[in-house]
Amino acid sequence: RRIGTKAQSGDVLLLVGDLGAGKTTLTQGILWGLGGTEYARSPTFVLVNEYPARLTLYHMDLYRLNSIEEIEDLGLDDYLYGNDLCVVEWADKAPGYFPVNHAVVQLEVIDDQTRRVTVSSETAHLDRLVMAIAGGADE
Repeated sequence: RRIGTKAQSGDVLLLVGDLGAGKTTLTQGILWGLGGTEYARSPTFVLVNEYPARLTLYHMDLYRLNSIEEIEDLGLDDYLYGNDLCVVEWADKAPGYFPVNHAVVQLEVIDDQTRRVTVSSETAHLDRLVMAIAGGADE
């Protein structure tokens, strides 16, 4: 939820991890942190779910896509370069496609109850999200 409370207009979070790693569960917490009341559902078959909240959350899933061309054909740039929050599952299927100002959240399954989370960003303005994920930045 902390990520949702710190998210700002135009933020892009790229989620990477195996099936069952917790990508949709993480998105659920982000949505609730934004003040949303719905339950996030995996957009694997619809590709994009939209949730109203403090910022509209666009939850995308690239799992079924096989090329950058397929991604471009969907018009995801309208979301990725917009003024809301984008969370993209299976973002590793489109290396180099996303805006420069994004954070990558890598989820690794350790066992049924444990995940290792690694966060990286090359832009300083997303440090607030990195800190929120790390459990800090509760100012």
